[in-house]
Amino acid sequence: MNINRFFKGLKAMLLDSPRKAQIYSGMGAIVHSQGVAFRVWAPNASKVYVMGSFNNWSETADPLDSEENGYWYGDFKEVKVGDEYRYIIVNKDTDETYKRKDPYSREVTNSNGNSVVVSPDFSWADDDFSPPNWNELVIYEMHIGTFAEKSGDRPGTFSSATRALPYLQELGINAIEVMPSAEFATDYSWGYNPSDIFAVESAYGGIQAFKEFVNAAHQNGMTVILDVVYNHFGPSDLDLWQFDGWSENEGGGIYFYNDWRAKTAWGDTRPDYGRPEVRQFLRDNVLMWLTEYHIDGLRWDSTLNIRSMEEDGTEIPEGWSLMQWINEEVKSRFPKKINIAEDLRNHEWITKETGTGGAGFDAQWDPQFIYPVRSAIKASDDHSRDLNAIRDAIDHQYNFDVFERVIFLEAHDEPRLPEEIWPGNADSWSARKRSTLGAVLVLTSPGIPMIFQGQELLECNGFKDTDPLDMKGRETFAGIFTLYRDLISLRRNVEGYTCGLQGQNVNVHHVNNTDKLLAFHRWQTGGIKDDVVIVVNMADRSYDSYNLGFPKAGGWRVRFNSDSQDYSSDFGNFGGHDMIAEEGEKDGLEYNGNIAIGPYSALILSQDPEDVND
Repeated sequence: MNINRFFKGLKAMLLDSPRKAQIYSGMGAIVHSQGVAFRVWAPNASKVYVMGSFNNWSETADPLDSEENGYWYGDFKEVKVGDEYRYIIVNKDTDETYKRKDPYSREVTNSNGNSVVVSPDFSWADDDFSPPNWNELVIYEMHIGTFAEKSGDRPGTFSSATRALPYLQELGINAIEVMPSAEFATDYSWGYNPSDIFAVESAYGGIQAFKEFVNAAHQNGMTVILDVVYNHFGPSDLDLWQFDGWSENEGGGIYFYNDWRAKTAWGDTRPDYGRPEVRQFLRDNVLMWLTEYHIDGLRWDSTLNIRSMEEDGTEIPEGWSLMQWINEEVKSRFPKKINIAEDLRNHEWITKETGTGGAGFDAQWDPQFIYPVRSAIKASDDHSRDLNAIRDAIDHQYNFDVFERVIFLEAHDEPRLPEEIWPGNADSWSARKRSTLGAVLVLTSPGIPMIFQGQELLECNGFKDTDPLDMKGRETFAGIFTLYRDLISLRRNVEGYTCGLQGQNVNVHHVNNTDKLLAFHRWQTGGIKDDVVIVVNMADRSYDSYNLGFPKAGGWRVRFNSDSQDYSSDFGNFGGHDMIAEEGEKDGLEYNGNIAIGPYSALILSQDPEDVND
């Protein structure tokens, strides 16, 4: 990033800040005690009408009045909740007429249907919910359409996902990241093609079902993070396209760039981040999720394509300043809500504070973890595993805060790790042993850990929006589920003896790249029930007695052994014995001890008060 060029662009943007423009806060269908008001932005219209089920779809019966700066407004007593509607927009230059859904629609009948007037009322029962601190989060990435059972030829819904929440509670998950659920084209999608960003996907059950899902998640102690897409819209089923008839260069009109900046990998539909009304549109969308839906945080898809042109790196300063503006407001109003960026360019300025020129995100997906760790685990022979790269992945952080990164090995964009280890044999001993080593590294390394739906069931099929999660894996691979459950419990310090896994501190003190064994120390403040030592054997051999450095003397208890037969009957149940660390320098630490460990296995050790002699 060219910082000098960035600040020049930022200065120019601040001179044309949306805070200096006249922006109306009440947009779309505004329900009140005497009826419903409508406000829409259409600066190139000569006339605007609202038609709907309340006026027999008359195109001219109910005109809106012109306000300043291209806004149109009308208040109608006969309109009620549940009515469908559209705007009729007459272009001032051509007199052509356009029938458009409301850009601020809270609900639509479908992506090609009508807008629906909805009530903002909902009986929330989450007043007592307090989201976990960010260092306590364990995220489960979920796709609503495939997470739970389908109904006939329809995808899964928020209602089916709500019924499945006890499953996640049993697993120990305390944060759910929901893949994009704004209205999209067709009923099946990953969700990264939003047509109506203020509406909840109708095939998933719409606004009511989503609020019920969030309400239930909170009642089960789970934070909800929503994936949002602001780097492009559509590209199909877009009523925003040439919304009021105006465009340049055959572009998208008032909501989009109409020059070279419109181009994305998904179509020429990048929003115009420099236009105050579009900036407000995106800002209002963020605040809607956080207020009306009680969402606890957002994960922004591909911030790279907001701040720059991906193909050549050309910067878009107004995209950067948009992220700063929104993040500043969220941080000011909702300091406990988390904003996560998917940038994947190892860009420390993404999570720097806005006051220093950063984008102001709280955390970002970390490419410096996933790619080296996956590469080492997938390697076809032990000799090829690079433990120095693993060490660097564990150590990596942004801006001296380990919780500014989200770490993971599987996600919607990534192939299933067990299948990559041994294609066609994802359920083999080798694939199970090595993929669960990855689970250990995700859930013990510093950062905010995330797993992808089905990872805990040894799901081997690549993600498809039409292929529901095979919950039979809960029985077939019950031990793998238990392994993940045990790891999550340790990561969350549920039993009170692994506090260090939630701390800022890490020391990868032992790296044997010849024999492929690594050990690291995690701690928060240090001491009994805080210090945690993790040992990872990435080779197909076991050790009866392997000497390592330890941070404290005395007994160390094995809290977790991935070779336990509790996790699979064909695991070796090797090693995993409690041990004693004695005085004597090793690995730069003052004490050392001998552990026993199985092939492709990991141990997690910590101390109890009775293990240490004062």
